[in-house]
Amino acid sequence: MSEFLRLVIADDQALVRSGIRLILEAQPDIEVLAEASDGAEAVQLAREHAPDIVLMDILMPRLDGIAATRRICALPGRAPRVLMLTTFDQDDHLYDAARAGATGFLLKTAPPEQLVAAVRAAASGETLLAPSISRRLLDEFTRRPPPGTSVPTELATLTERERAVLVLVARGLSNTEVARKLVVSEGTVKSHLNRLLAKLGVRDRVQAVVLAYESGLVRPGDA
Repeated sequence: MSEFLRLVIADDQALVRSGIRLILEAQPDIEVLAEASDGAEAVQLAREHAPDIVLMDILMPRLDGIAATRRICALPGRAPRVLMLTTFDQDDHLYDAARAGATGFLLKTAPPEQLVAAVRAAASGETLLAPSISRRLLDEFTRRPPPGTSVPTELATLTERERAVLVLVARGLSNTEVARKLVVSEGTVKSHLNRLLAKLGVRDRVQAVVLAYESGLVRPGDA
């Protein structure tokens, strides 16, 4: 990664793009490389500029944000991380966006400091989810068909503690809450997370949560 966090902003509303750009470029370590007005242009710019992060609106013309995310995450080499921009009336798309490879989700109404924090978290491989989005994303699983019976063999490679961390993360707990629950430090939780992500072959905790639910390791409504 370069000295700057390099971004592409994709949104079909020029005013939204301009506002986000002003906030991010006020930071000394963030550089906005380009702007896209639709999903197809976002994929093209991601291929041309190889940014660290793509801020992606879910609903856009020509190619929507979910399809664009899927294509960006499949780019060869080190694919950019995709941070989805969403509004409450787009909740039904959260699950599909997570499956497409989105690293995290951010409300368009989020304050500037939360936008900056989300970008930095995504760049470092972590995920910053507003509690409301986290809850709604998990609720999406309750409306999906029951998980299949095939359990990925990678789950068998997890230690008991790594599996416990995955279950708690899948239930929507933050690193701080997981540490408190397991009576360990946050650093220990992060270490377990990094190891389990590597073993499962997923890029971030959002993808790990999807795997945990779809494999049946965690089921909606579990206490």
